Amino acid sequence: QVQLVDSGGGSVQAGGSLKLSCKTSGVITGYNWMAWFRRNGGKEREWVAGLYTAGPGPTDYADSAKGRFTISQDNAKNTMYLQMNSLKPEDTGMYYCAAGRNSNGEFRYWGQGTQVTVSS
Repeated sequence: QVQLVDSGGGSVQAGGSLKLSCKTSGVITGYNWMAWFRRNGGKEREWVAGLYTAGPGPTDYADSAKGRFTISQDNAKNTMYLQMNSLKPEDTGMYYCAAGRNSNGEFRYWGQGTQVTVSS
């Protein structure tokens, strides 16, 4: 059974940093690509960053994350990270990791979410 456990969220002031973690267990089927998403209130879920997981490979970021966020992984720990620097109030939201992408770009497995709150 696949499980993704998100952690690392919290409350920070604008300009601060947080590092989110996503620990995985079980055999993940689908493409070797994991990602972070976020949702703020009633807004639609927003893709934040993605990472190729089967070894050193490409990463990709939403424009809102470029230059401030870094996605990475530690395969020995089965954990993916999102280092978030220079946080802004608009980064506030529930952050979810996702895995098991299919050919339609949909993710099969999701973490439970970790809340990030950035105050001005």
